[in-house]
Amino acid sequence: MMLDVRDLHAYYGKSHILQGVSLFVDAGEIVSILGRNGVGRSTTLKAIMGDVPPRGSVVFKGAAIAGLKPYEIAQRGVGYVPEDRAIFPTLTVEQNLILGVKAGKKATRWCMDDTYRLFPRLEERAKTPAGALSGGEQQMLTICRTLMGDPDLIMVDEPTEGLAPQMVERVAELLRSIAERRISILLVEQKLTIAMRISHRLYVMGHGRMVFEGTPADLGANDQVRHDWLEV
Repeated sequence: MMLDVRDLHAYYGKSHILQGVSLFVDAGEIVSILGRNGVGRSTTLKAIMGDVPPRGSVVFKGAAIAGLKPYEIAQRGVGYVPEDRAIFPTLTVEQNLILGVKAGKKATRWCMDDTYRLFPRLEERAKTPAGALSGGEQQMLTICRTLMGDPDLIMVDEPTEGLAPQMVERVAELLRSIAERRISILLVEQKLTIAMRISHRLYVMGHGRMVFEGTPADLGANDQVRHDWLEV
């Protein structure tokens, strides 16, 4: 098992956001967390990454990581793509990608050539400041920058938010390519159709806890869960 989270709690001040979240991700698996806005999906990723103080058990590759600093968790092989993308707008595309490389890493599963082969547009704009890219191009850049650090698990928060349909498909293609290299993915996604298509398993979150776990086929057959926790 790549990631095993049990009874995870997290707070913002006195607000109890995560109320006993449990989930797991296996090697090479795409696992999506679905749910309405404000139920704690992004906070789950932040708590795993150490950006929000976690209470509970977070085990990555057999070792407890709850309580470690975010950079220590990253060094152990967890990549994190936040919702705001967090590119460096005044640096070039190439410089942003280079920043993702971890010192001392020789053989990696993802390199600059992989990025440029999948996204020729980024190669065309390699010397362009990243702030001049479109939203979709910035999303591709930040995912690929994280991959340059050769993570075993990458957590991606709302990668298709605000993107044109064609770019949404490119993101889905990229996520599948990542999983094919045995890199696990924990995905927070708003678009049900994309999550159902690319995920091996799904969790549905409601009010700070998981209310459903299963395959896309399981969720497709469960009208009640979709009605109660997903439909607007």
